[in-house]
Amino acid sequence: MKDVILEYVRNEYLEDGDDREVNFDTAIISGGIVDSFSMVSLKVFLETKYNIQIPDAKATPEAFDSVNNIVALLKEFGIE
Repeated sequence: MKDVILEYVRNEYLEDGDDREVNFDTAIISGGIVDSFSMVSLKVFLETKYNIQIPDAKATPEAFDSVNNIVALLKEFGIE
């Protein structure tokens, strides 16, 4: 699951030639890789991929700020 999310973030939000290293702990929101509009598309991707609904109250910048945080959020929905 971590690899799928990480690959999605790298493919969707890094421009070609962007040499920033993105790993499971990288701050993708506070680090400026994903903005608020892109966070919505990331939420939609997760909901579609894992067939869940993430309430807006749970879809916080902190919850989406790293792949590890996203995985912790998904575990709340029983996704392993």
